[in-house]
Amino acid sequence: QVQLVESGGGLVQPGGSLRLSCAASGITFSTYTMNWYRQAPGKERELVATITSGESTNYADSVKDRFTISRDNAKNTVYLQMTTLKPEDTAVYYCNAKRFTILFWGKGTLVTVSS
Repeated sequence: QVQLVESGGGLVQPGGSLRLSCAASGITFSTYTMNWYRQAPGKERELVATITSGESTNYADSVKDRFTISRDNAKNTVYLQMTTLKPEDTAVYYCNAKRFTILFWGKGTLVTVSS
């Protein structure tokens, strides 16, 4: 059974930092492209960051230079280091594993940026 479990969300002040984790099980993790998406209240889900099996990365313009995606294949875990957080980063953050047409989602972790 495939599971993606996100953790690390919470309440943080503007300008602060958080690190999200997504632990995967039931898949050959190293062969999957891993993505972080987010969905803010009343908005569509958007792609935030991607890391391929070869560790190439890509970011949405809104988070470039503030967020860093990384993976640890030995731990079957992908991370999202978020810095200089803004109120507009408030959203539920979802982990996604993709390989060809195979797609798995986690249940999300809430990040709230507020003073």
